[in-house]
Amino acid sequence: MANRRMKNGLALGAGMLALALAGGVEAVEMPGEGREIRLARANWDTGWFTAAIYQRALEKLGYEIKGPITLDNPPFYASVAQGDVDFWVDGWFPLHNTFESTFEGGGEKVGYVARGGAIQGYLVDKVSAEKFGITSIADFAKPEIKEAFDINGDGRADMVACPPGWGCEVVIDHHMKAYELGDHINLIKASYAASMADAVARHRNGEPILFYTWTPNWTVGALVPGKDVMWIEVPEPDLPDEQKQFEAATIVAGVQGCASDPCGMGWPANDIRTVANSGFLEANPAARKLFEVMSVPLGDILAQNARMNAGEDSEKEILGHADAWIEANSDKVEGWLDEARAAAGS
Repeated sequence: MANRRMKNGLALGAGMLALALAGGVEAVEMPGEGREIRLARANWDTGWFTAAIYQRALEKLGYEIKGPITLDNPPFYASVAQGDVDFWVDGWFPLHNTFESTFEGGGEKVGYVARGGAIQGYLVDKVSAEKFGITSIADFAKPEIKEAFDINGDGRADMVACPPGWGCEVVIDHHMKAYELGDHINLIKASYAASMADAVARHRNGEPILFYTWTPNWTVGALVPGKDVMWIEVPEPDLPDEQKQFEAATIVAGVQGCASDPCGMGWPANDIRTVANSGFLEANPAARKLFEVMSVPLGDILAQNARMNAGEDSEKEILGHADAWIEANSDKVEGWLDEARAAAGS
């Protein structure tokens, strides 16, 4: 029986080889040998783990990685269109539809780092939500709630928001106008990581907190929705013009720790996607194929983000996390690499 299986396996392998030769397809073991890739990454560190995983995978194909260079959204999308950088894995769509006109014609979306499930919205500490009956961002127009969340004494509730240039900044600013909250909420747009670290510290001291966040992100590990904090809703779906077609998708079912189900998040669930220079993709079919087939589970990103937040945040440690992930998923990774090598030889 064993001999028969061995013969059948050899026959199958020979048949596949003959088929490949007949089609003129020969996989290239190191299609990136002698080629450089200029890697960019976002200036929010929750995406650095995935950037490191893609870097390591490309290195296994023989590419030499230059960077990563850390960029905000506007300079990245302009740079990738011009060919000053080759790619990043931090495209959030439809959130980044705002920037599509910037890279159209010189860059393109390819593959999915994580398809759907990347949610974002507003949260308050659970104690305050229950004390004041807070279920919506609109509740912050009420005097007693504004006063409770006013840190700097300007008469408005303080909310950790997004730094200038981030896609979420555009939507938050739009919401403040759409729901007439500009006179009631003060947006903290300084360093997000530092502002959230301050919010976590205030929560530990029993103080009210209001903040924006997204997943995957270490914040929902430090402040667990449903336990420590609650997602709150927006009064009605209202997005900037370039995202209007996604307003119905801002009502998301099954959000743990939301004031209601389904939850009016204010944002649709996003896909995290690679965005690359079109000329680079044309010249590197192996890289294109890798981007098309490769992905990283949101849960794995969240777990690594928690490790970074706990102090494992050096470049060496992040690359070490990527190496460990690749080793733990070696069968899957090798399959992706084989597809990339085959694409290079086709």
